[in-house]
Amino acid sequence: MTAEARPGVLLMTYGSPASLDDVAAYMTRVRGGREPEPELVTEFRRRYQVIGGSPLVAITRAQADALETALDGDVPVAPGMRFSEPTIEGALRGLASRGVTRVAAIILSPQYSPLIMGGYGRAVDAARAAIAAEEGGREAPEVVMAGAWHRETGFIAALAGRIGEALERLPPDERGAVQVLLTAHSLPRRIAEQEPDYLVQLEETASAIAQVAGLGPERWTFCWQSAGHEPGEWMKPDFADLMPVLAAQGHTRVLVAPVQFLSDHLEILYDIDIGAREQAEPAGLAFSRIESLNTEPRFISALAAVVRRVGADPA
Repeated sequence: MTAEARPGVLLMTYGSPASLDDVAAYMTRVRGGREPEPELVTEFRRRYQVIGGSPLVAITRAQADALETALDGDVPVAPGMRFSEPTIEGALRGLASRGVTRVAAIILSPQYSPLIMGGYGRAVDAARAAIAAEEGGREAPEVVMAGAWHRETGFIAALAGRIGEALERLPPDERGAVQVLLTAHSLPRRIAEQEPDYLVQLEETASAIAQVAGLGPERWTFCWQSAGHEPGEWMKPDFADLMPVLAAQGHTRVLVAPVQFLSDHLEILYDIDIGAREQAEPAGLAFSRIESLNTEPRFISALAAVVRRVGADPA
């Protein structure tokens, strides 16, 4: 990085519908232009309505603000969504307008798969090309993609801390009997079979979190959640399917701890808080989940460490 270069950070995630009326258009964007079936739109409108709309964009803005503060205010940070406002292109334009010439682009998923997440890189390339074309050929900011950061100690410590906090809220005589489910977003099996490194990253994350949280191997299970509506086989075990199995094994309480989702959104507020609970409680399991990371200080420090690792922070 030259002496004249100014660093910046782009935090990227999926986005969310701006309103219930935007659900169909949002789902079409997520599906690469394929319109969803009317029944699917109706169901997802219902889910977003039940949770009062997704807070993902607002939380990502707050994460960006907290990270900028953690970087002493010297490094501009902007949120960019793949499928909604504020867009990745708009975020990159905003950073360029603040004089940024080198950007650390962080996908807000600690594990990285080229197949699953390559669209972020393509969106960044398209944004840089659009900026350069509009500015008469002036070079757009250089962008360095962070890749996987699931081993960052602050991230592991933050999630392990959330598990500890959740256990502390339970009666002391029940804490040792809680079965902890460490979850990740499900994948079609055909995709998972093409990305063995991604599966290893998820397993490494779950194992590291369990170790730091002090969970013995009998106390936790890695499983999947939020399987999609595309045809074909999805990864197993799904956490909903595990609930009656755990009850049959004699467990009485379950704690869900996502290892991939970093803020409250539909897959947390509906799929876990409502869907998983509806599977757990009829099976006789007392249900709880950890508080999402959102702007947890250790998590924000982990993001700052990622920024420094990719070389976009002069510190």
